[in-house]
Amino acid sequence: MLKVQNLSISFVTRIGVNKAVDNVSFSVEPGKITAIIGESGSGKSVACCSLLGLIPSPPGIIENGRALFDGIDLLKLSEAQLQKIRGSDIAMVFQDPMTCLNPYMTIGDQLTESLRYHQKARRKEARQRAVELLQEVGIREPASTIDDYPHQFSGGMRQRVMIAMALINEPKLLIADEPTTALDVTIQSQILQLLADIQKQRNIGILFISHDLAVIADIADQIIVMQEGKVVETGTRSDIFHNPQHLYTRKLLAAIPTDCKQATLPKSEPLIEIRDLCTWFQRDKAPLKAVDGVSFDIYRGEVLGLVGESGSGKSTIGRSILRLVNVTRGQVIFDGLNITALGPRELKKLRSRMQFIFQDPFASLNPRMTVYETLAEPLLLHGIEDRSTVSTSVLRLMDNVGLARSFARKYPHEFSGGQRQRIAIGRALATRPEFVVADEPVSALDVTIQAQILTLMQELGREYGLTMLFISHDLAVVRQLADRIVVLQAGKVVEQASSVNLFSQPQTTYTRQLLQSIPGRGLLKSKIAHD
Repeated sequence: MLKVQNLSISFVTRIGVNKAVDNVSFSVEPGKITAIIGESGSGKSVACCSLLGLIPSPPGIIENGRALFDGIDLLKLSEAQLQKIRGSDIAMVFQDPMTCLNPYMTIGDQLTESLRYHQKARRKEARQRAVELLQEVGIREPASTIDDYPHQFSGGMRQRVMIAMALINEPKLLIADEPTTALDVTIQSQILQLLADIQKQRNIGILFISHDLAVIADIADQIIVMQEGKVVETGTRSDIFHNPQHLYTRKLLAAIPTDCKQATLPKSEPLIEIRDLCTWFQRDKAPLKAVDGVSFDIYRGEVLGLVGESGSGKSTIGRSILRLVNVTRGQVIFDGLNITALGPRELKKLRSRMQFIFQDPFASLNPRMTVYETLAEPLLLHGIEDRSTVSTSVLRLMDNVGLARSFARKYPHEFSGGQRQRIAIGRALATRPEFVVADEPVSALDVTIQAQILTLMQELGREYGLTMLFISHDLAVVRQLADRIVVLQAGKVVEQASSVNLFSQPQTTYTRQLLQSIPGRGLLKSKIAHD
């Protein structure tokens, strides 16, 4: 169906020419799923976007190669010719549906737009087809929700809408670019199963782009591994997972978290005591009970994992503990002090002892402040250092989180995602806190960068003697880091156990459902057994 040969793409930048794709070749067969795997910057998305003329020129330049689709070279087509193919014969599902869907248009209008353009369908006919397709991809009550806007859907539902939009003209080839990144394990599992089912029912070819080998472990027929713009290995699923030839492929496999932290019973007093915590938000006439009567303890020196799907209340609990949101009812006791009863002045004094690491460092770091200014700010604000001594502490922090001292005067946009997260971790540790809330700190990172950040957090936890609440929807990550795990569902605690016991003997149906949704379960089991 698709045969890409010797594709090379470069970008002209201020510092020279960057070769993003270097002599890449691969193919996609009808009714098969071909996966392209590699870290950010490996050239995966650039190679695939070039097939549909989605590389801006300039600065992008396709230097060489062919991309034969049903015998037609896509790289030689004009923009007008590509418009007839895009969304019709070849469709694409992008990584972030919220930025790809038009916030000013209803879901129905966006779905029918492509059908009316390519097939000249009448409005009523196109709407009926859109309702049927929404039903097929698992949208509840599509006849009524078709007139809703993107912000009224959850992340998983928006991704289903994107898949429906891609399928509405019944394409022969579907390109899925990181379609499950940052989704819950259960939603991720549903989306992957949906793509696999659609591929079988419609006999279409799928080109699946991902940075996570575990994600494609259960669905890919053929796997292409890319590193720094080049294909380093190609093989079947069995070849790649059970007999990898290239060092880089083995590195990607090794980065998949499989370890389970062996925790001893807590011997210390709780540092944090949470009692009947309720955090409700006003929504129309009835309150949204984000956190509803939650109670648990966090012991000194332990890492407590908090897991659950989106909307379960994980992040709200973390923000409630640090009083970043107003608590409706209940108590949070920190080292014997009731935080929920403190006024602004007393709370500010306590802030240096409790810190927060946010999920998206690019959004939480001030783009106008250099690394030096970012790390120095909490030290100066809390009076830990003064202008004459702060430089030494900042440079020591950079050493601790693995950032070169020469980066001190750089701004956030000049760093990779992993480096920005290191800055965020350094900022949180600047005041030498006793307690840290880490809210999904590795969810959107490559598996290799994710492994580095997790190792860093473990090392710093031991060095600083940290107590940590680690929030995540990725149970494989929590398994590696947490001593104990609390499972949340719809704002309530449904299970608490040590990591070992939770994974070996889950007590509730919901926990078992979460564990069964971990991508690449068979791969993980065999890898754990081998280790």
